[in-house]
Amino acid sequence: MTETMRAISQDTLGGPEVLREIELPRPTPGPSEVLVRVHAAGLNPTDWKHRALDGLFLPPPPFVLGWDVSGVVEAVGFGVTLFAPGDEVFGMLPYPYGHGSMAEYVTGPARAFARKPQSVDHVVAGATPLAALTAWQALVDTAKIEAGQRVLIHAAAGGVGHLAVQIAKARGAYVIGTASAAKHEQLRALGADELIDYRTVDFAEAVRDVDIVLDTLGVETCLRSLPTLRPGGLLISIKPTGFEEVRAAADRQGVRVAALLVEADHAGMNAIADLLATGALTPTIAGVFPLADVTQAHALGDTDRTFGKLVVTVA
Repeated sequence: MTETMRAISQDTLGGPEVLREIELPRPTPGPSEVLVRVHAAGLNPTDWKHRALDGLFLPPPPFVLGWDVSGVVEAVGFGVTLFAPGDEVFGMLPYPYGHGSMAEYVTGPARAFARKPQSVDHVVAGATPLAALTAWQALVDTAKIEAGQRVLIHAAAGGVGHLAVQIAKARGAYVIGTASAAKHEQLRALGADELIDYRTVDFAEAVRDVDIVLDTLGVETCLRSLPTLRPGGLLISIKPTGFEEVRAAADRQGVRVAALLVEADHAGMNAIADLLATGALTPTIAGVFPLADVTQAHALGDTDRTFGKLVVTVA
């Protein structure tokens, strides 16, 4: 290993053009940490939003973004027993402050990772963690989804949405998704039972008696989704802005709401690894870009028109 590494950083907020390749010291794993040589790192909307917008979780730049990672353990810190150098792993760096996977090497808590299934490559593994953990923690940990329940998933073709469709189906649920008509065929192939073209159909009029709503869009969609829930049903939002308004409206309508921020999760990663290994979960790859072309990946992400996940390859 060299003492330095390539990384993608930025000195200011802005468009994809603010991203630049720099050289940084290679990190050293501390206690309970592993050093991972990054092979692939998924991109998520939080990456381009933190790149461009002030007032989010991170302090002002400079910083190296990236939370998804798939790679090979190069070294372990004191106390690590789960992994050894040479192990192939994937995981999500602790969100939001554990960022840094847009680089050749990254350190993170050993228990933020799981063993990469041999049946999937690093691109597939790198695309999965943050979005899949979000869907898993929403549907399984929070909603405690059960077979036969009706689930409404907004933006079903998005990074979180298309994985949530598959996780809900793996748990035996009936899945209703909102997406543009052009994406319906792909979503049916992933297991969606019913699809609504949000451009031509008002889901708030078309859907009723669902047990769970997963919202990835924001307060307006949350408020319009509440009447689709049966009494005592649960809406989970991953967009906390304006959530108190949603909570007040839910109280008036006799339904429940929860706001979720994804967490690093060893047990969740192991469950996701099992789903990948059996083929019950497969991320759709919208594009793969080498580290040097990360600006192109961010520009595509900015369009908000991709189906599935964008991935940056490093090693």
